[in-house]
Order: sequence, then C-alpha cells, then structure tokens
Amino acid sequence: MSPDSVEVEVELKLELSPEGADTLEASGLFPGTAKAIRQYAIYFDTPDHDLARSGLSLRIRRSGDQRVQTVKASGGAAGMFIRPEWECDVADDEPIIDHSTPISALLGDKVAAIAPLFVVENERRIWDDAGIEVALDRSRIIAGDRESSVFEVELERKSGDPATLFALARNIDAVTPVHLAVLSKAERGYRLLGPIPSRSKAAPIKLNATMTAATAFQTIAYACLQHFRLNVPLVLDQRDAKALHQTRVALRRLRSALAIFRDMLTDGHTARFNKGLRWLAGELGMARELDVLIEQAGDSAIQPHLLPARTQAYDDAITALRSNRARALMLDIVEWIALGEWLSLEGNSDLRQMQSRSFADGALQRFRRKVKKDGRNLEKLEDEARHKVRKAAKKLRYATEFFAALYGEKREKRRLKRFVSALEALQDRLGLLNDRAGTPKLLASLALADQPGAADLIGKGHDGGLLEAAAEDYDTFVDAKRFWR
Repeated sequence: MSPDSVEVEVELKLELSPEGADTLEASGLFPGTAKAIRQYAIYFDTPDHDLARSGLSLRIRRSGDQRVQTVKASGGAAGMFIRPEWECDVADDEPIIDHSTPISALLGDKVAAIAPLFVVENERRIWDDAGIEVALDRSRIIAGDRESSVFEVELERKSGDPATLFALARNIDAVTPVHLAVLSKAERGYRLLGPIPSRSKAAPIKLNATMTAATAFQTIAYACLQHFRLNVPLVLDQRDAKALHQTRVALRRLRSALAIFRDMLTDGHTARFNKGLRWLAGELGMARELDVLIEQAGDSAIQPHLLPARTQAYDDAITALRSNRARALMLDIVEWIALGEWLSLEGNSDLRQMQSRSFADGALQRFRRKVKKDGRNLEKLEDEARHKVRKAAKKLRYATEFFAALYGEKREKRRLKRFVSALEALQDRLGLLNDRAGTPKLLASLALADQPGAADLIGKGHDGGLLEAAAEDYDTFVDAKRFWR
C-alpha cells in the first residue's frame, strides 16, 4: 500500500425494503446483466473503539480468493459521501498496519489491541450505468449474538456529472420507494455492539476554524438530515414518542440552518425547501401534541379518550413520512446542498469563503439580539408574541449547538456552558407555556373539552408562577456573557 493509492469516492446510498430490492433487480432499469458477488467482511478495532472515535474504519473483505484491506475516513452524512480511502491486497484475515494509513499515528501503542469486532455477509449485484456503478446489496451484519439485515443500493460516480447520481436515484424511487441511507455498514455494526437504540439525539457538529462558511453549512445540513433519518425508522416501526419528537427537532434544526445561512443561500431555493420542511413537521405535529397532552394527563379520566386520537395522528404522520413528497424533498435537499447554484454564484462568494468562526460570530450576535428584543416585558406579552420569542430562542439555541466546536478556548467553553444553560431554561419554560396555552384549542378540536379531566388540563395553562419564572429566565439569559466575544 502506498500513499498514491488514496482515492476520493463520491456516492449516494439509498435504503429500500427486502421486497423493494427484489423489485429493483427485476425491473430492468439498469443496462446489461448484473455481476453477482458474494462478500464477507471482517471489521477491526480496539476494545475501546479507538478507530471509530477517530473517524476511521478498518476492514478486510473477502470476495472469492481475493482479500482486500480497506481503511476509510468518515465523510458526509445523509447518503452523500466524499471521503478518502486506502486499499491494499492482503494474504489472510490479519490486517496490515503501517505508515501508509493514519492508523499508526493515531493509535500509537494501542495498535496492538486491534482485533475483529463484527462481520458483514453481503450479496451484491453490480451494474455499470453510463459512468455510475450501481451496487445492490443484501447484507447481514453479525456482532456477537446480535444481527441485523440491510438492503440498500449504492450509486458511485465513476465519470461524468455528479447530478446524474440524483437523476438515477429518482428513477430508482419511481420503481420502488427508497430513502436516504445515513449509516455505513461499519456504523451499523458498531450500533449492534452497543445498547439497542431508541431515539437518536443530535450529534455534535464537527466544525473547525479552517472551514469556510459554505463548508460549515454543508456539514451542519448533512448532520441535520442524518439526525432526521436515524429517528424515522423508530417512528415507522415502533411509533416511538421520543423518536417522533427528535424527528421534528431535526426538521426544525434544518430549517434553522437555512435561516442562519440565508444571506449566503441566494439561489432562490430556500423558500421551497423551508415550505416542504414546514409541511412535513406539521404532519407530525398532532402526534407530538397528543404525546405531550397524554403525559400531562397521566392516569386521569380523559386519557382513554386521547389514545384513539393519538393512534390516528401517528397513522397520519407515518403516511407523510412514507409519502412520495417527503422522499422527493429529501433527495432534492441533499442534491442542492452538494451541488446547488448557491455554490457558484458571484454575489455570495465573499460569504461562502468567509471563515466559519467569523460567520458564526455574526450569526450568534444577530439571533441573540432578536431574542433580547422580542422578549422584553415577557410577562405582559400575549401568547402569540411569546411563541415568537420561543421560536427565536430555538434558532439561537440551534445556532449555538451548530457552532459550539469553533469556541474551544477555556474561557469560551465556560461562557458557552453558562450561556447554553440560561438559554435552555428560557426555551424550556417558553415551550411549557406554549403547550399549556394550546391545550384548550387542542381539546376543542378533538371534541374533548367537556370530558372529565379536561378542565384540570386547561387549568394548568393559567399558571402565573410559570410565567413569572419565564421572565426570570429571560433576565438570566440577557445577563449571560456572550461566548463569541
């Protein structure tokens, strides 16, 4: 293996059902006869998963009599990957760790602890479609006594315009529904080694000071899409309330990213995407409101009347998540993030090339100013005005989370922690006020306002102490020192 063997691959990964894999293979969509390959891959790491924490994966894949070792560095999310890769032939199932990959430099003496962790058995069908390699995988991932099955199609551009990846993805979706895949087989294997996942919270955003504002936006937006896709299966399969909440949070975070970077995203598409994301979040809204109301109701007399409404709300949410509109929206957004006109316009070039830290300073200052201004005299505001303060606080909190990695000095970290604590307290209190203010309207829409127990829920909305506490939270927020100055 030599440094010259480093390559960059660009691929789009899509999940589909077992039946969808059969439909796609039989569709005749791809030219020629598929090449069939059986693969067996062993993934290696230390017991503490040091490689994974460093953003690397190490595997040896066996196809027939050939064994190939591959080291990959993690790349993007939400189905679009651009990442360095090191490959070499090996004689057996023992990995070669030398100077030609980053492993030795990263792990030092821990290299000796590298051992097999899990295996992937895969049946692959490969077609060549006008410069795009199409690989249809039916995989089984085995980690100890746990395993999972994965069905996905990978589109890798070998030549030509990257936009053809998305054109082909849309043709595939017309044959059988597909969704963005956000986990590699390696990541799926590591997840099998840990606790069974319930909902997935937003992961820290990996920004650094050398990034431009354009790259920072792409990194943030891909992370939001990954957050969304990790939670959707739990909503579809388990109707998990926490996963549904995180799905809506992911959509709000992505909308916030569009707002934070709006002056840079000047190619005229953000309004369409914002409308689509608002629609999808709205389709999930009733289920979320009922989850909150049922939790507030506890075991009161009204709870049995709320459960059928929740069932219907989840039916509607699942229909939206599986819809053609939702799938098309996600493909369109990923293509725009990666290839959109905003990346080449002259009018926004200064913003695109601005260092991420400088951009973050301005965005944080702008959103803080809005929360401070709109939240004055909080106790005297009407419900709708307080709701606007809550939405502004959410945008500021998401901006803080997006850019946190750019503020790594000790003083900045201390101020960041205090700032976030004050902002979270304000946002949570405003959220509780908003939920309680909306309870009478929600119960009326369900024709449940006169049911036993309804009055108790409605009465909680008139908690003057909660409003007074929110005003105190606002004062604490205003007094919190800005970590970006």
